[in-house]
Amino acid sequence: MDIQQRFEESGNPMFNDNALKLGVFGTNCSNACAITTAESTFEPTFEHNVKIARQLEDAGWECMVPIARWRGFGGETNFNGTNMDTFSWAAAMAAVTTKLQFFSTTHIPTIHPLVAAKMATTIDHISKGRFGLNLVTGWFNPEMEMFGRDMMEHDQRYDYSGEWLEIVTALWERNNVDYQGDFHQVRDAVMDPKPYNKAGRPVLICAGSSGKGLDFTAKHCDFNFGFMQDLEKGAAWVKHVQALARDKFDRRLGTFTSCPVVVRETEKEALDYYDYYVRQKGDRVACDNVADVLQIQSQNHSAEMYSQFRDRFIAGWGGLPLVGTPDQVAQKLIDLKATGVDGALLTMVDYNEELPFFNERVMPLLKQAGLRK
Repeated sequence: MDIQQRFEESGNPMFNDNALKLGVFGTNCSNACAITTAESTFEPTFEHNVKIARQLEDAGWECMVPIARWRGFGGETNFNGTNMDTFSWAAAMAAVTTKLQFFSTTHIPTIHPLVAAKMATTIDHISKGRFGLNLVTGWFNPEMEMFGRDMMEHDQRYDYSGEWLEIVTALWERNNVDYQGDFHQVRDAVMDPKPYNKAGRPVLICAGSSGKGLDFTAKHCDFNFGFMQDLEKGAAWVKHVQALARDKFDRRLGTFTSCPVVVRETEKEALDYYDYYVRQKGDRVACDNVADVLQIQSQNHSAEMYSQFRDRFIAGWGGLPLVGTPDQVAQKLIDLKATGVDGALLTMVDYNEELPFFNERVMPLLKQAGLRK
């Protein structure tokens, strides 16, 4: 029985029968994923996050994924500058919910593997198996400097992270762990209790998209998180990562993407609002600061891609926009599923105002289309 079958049997939300899984992204940070000065009632507080989570649970969504951030990106908004730690956030959110999957996004060089393994297991018990890790190798140099660390070379970060994850995984499986690597050493390490999840560990996701990043993800993780330039390229990405995991590592690998959503009663209203919050109110200084770091450090986005898709970075970190009426947005999600992707993290400018309308008008259409139970 492979790991995905064990997750399915455990009842984990990420492996349920819904053809297209849905989640939200970045609600622990100011502005979430929209780099804009547009008006919004959303705040990255625990109270707002609980309100969002309960609406998601009532409508049958699968997950919430936070962004790990310690400083903002400047500009008028200081984008993401106010933020909640993702481990304590996940523990608190799990304690007041019963169905949703919560992830902790962790920049691996900022936390010791023994500490990460213990915190992840603790949250896994609090959530009764509804917990996962979003693994990030660290790409924002000003943050690494806050921890007194020099930014490692791109491929070296994945070598470092591979050792880190070997230690964490070993602690989830057994005690008296000894490890002597190039980057990490532990002696006679123990950890109890072991993970609550019957699969033996939390769900693992990673957004690695370079050659080294995809190898890391295909070897270790359950889902690759990627941004689609368009549906054709998205389908090619899904096919590629699935084949890589199968042919090189004899594993199954799921896929998730991200999409900023604007759904309104009429197409004109939706397009007008998208134009307003992106083109009229976009914080272009903060957006350029994000892009500069991504191009230099992450190898996930090229300068050419940013030049072509600058508006989409403002709209929601470069995700594929879904803009229109309820029928149009539902059809765009149907088309998205046709690429073979397993799920999408949807982002909104104002979750308090926009999420209820999406749940009321779009979710029933997805059920009619067979994408949701």
